[in-house]
Amino acid sequence: MKKFALIILSVFLAASCSGNEGKTAEEVEQAVMKAVTGNSTVDEELSETDNDAEEDKWLDVSSQFGTLPDYLKVYRSAEKLEGKPAVAYIAVADMKSAGWDVWSVRSDATYATEDSYMTPSEAYRKFGYPIVINGGFFYHSGGTNYTSSLAVSSSELLAYNINYASEDWVTIYYPTRAAFMQKTDGSFDACWTYSGNGGHFMYPSPAMNSWSGKPKEQPSSSYPKKAETFAAVTAIGGGPVLINDGKFTDSYEAELFNGNSGIGPDTDQPRTAIGVTADSKLIFFVCEGRNMTKGVNGLTTADVANILLDLDCVEAVNL
Repeated sequence: MKKFALIILSVFLAASCSGNEGKTAEEVEQAVMKAVTGNSTVDEELSETDNDAEEDKWLDVSSQFGTLPDYLKVYRSAEKLEGKPAVAYIAVADMKSAGWDVWSVRSDATYATEDSYMTPSEAYRKFGYPIVINGGFFYHSGGTNYTSSLAVSSSELLAYNINYASEDWVTIYYPTRAAFMQKTDGSFDACWTYSGNGGHFMYPSPAMNSWSGKPKEQPSSSYPKKAETFAAVTAIGGGPVLINDGKFTDSYEAELFNGNSGIGPDTDQPRTAIGVTADSKLIFFVCEGRNMTKGVNGLTTADVANILLDLDCVEAVNL
């Protein structure tokens, strides 16, 4: 079975072909085009609506990435996104004809791992997937590697989202952290998770923590509301949630990703994100930052959320 993929610093995302389900190559390409532009016409450059600005155009650069499956396309952004200089790419996969998987280092509830991390280039060489991207969180301390991001592959839990945070290591918070997942029924969801306090849970809304307030109670089977036991066929953690139920979310404050967290959600930075449209087009987003290309500083997480909303994503998570 041929595969394509994404990769995350301590976690690796992959997708696999399951056939074209009776669709011709042209029909699949038109479906992907429609997901990105709302227009099924197959042109080299993505079409604009009358009200779209230059910054909203995406150019098909799939040919630069070798021979890709019919259900997979890669697009490069115009010179500006959200009014800012940008170098960004999206890979768009029709999940009616593909699956996705996750590679990760393995860790237990302490987050420690004896496995080695893998760079995107190393993963590309090892697995041979056409598309490889970065994401997820990890750290190294006292000679030990630790993973901080949830990973599930073939229903097997490989790593947990980290379940604590502090700025002074005196006051401890227990944030619910983002996960992008595919359930057993095949549907996709962006949710918040917590492992500890008697179980591994997922929630449709986060615990509303804030560095400016006292820690909220430790998440459990009853807090936040509508908790469920975590279960997924495939899942990747990160944060914050960018889009939930088709709505702009960007829950970085509740997930405690601002302050000293290091991801600078409200500053321009390089970003990686994953999202899905209502008609099952998986979208992988990456952008440059920190002046790697002169004048390109990157984007905020809010910028990325807005871009993915413009691409019709209904669920999305920053990686």
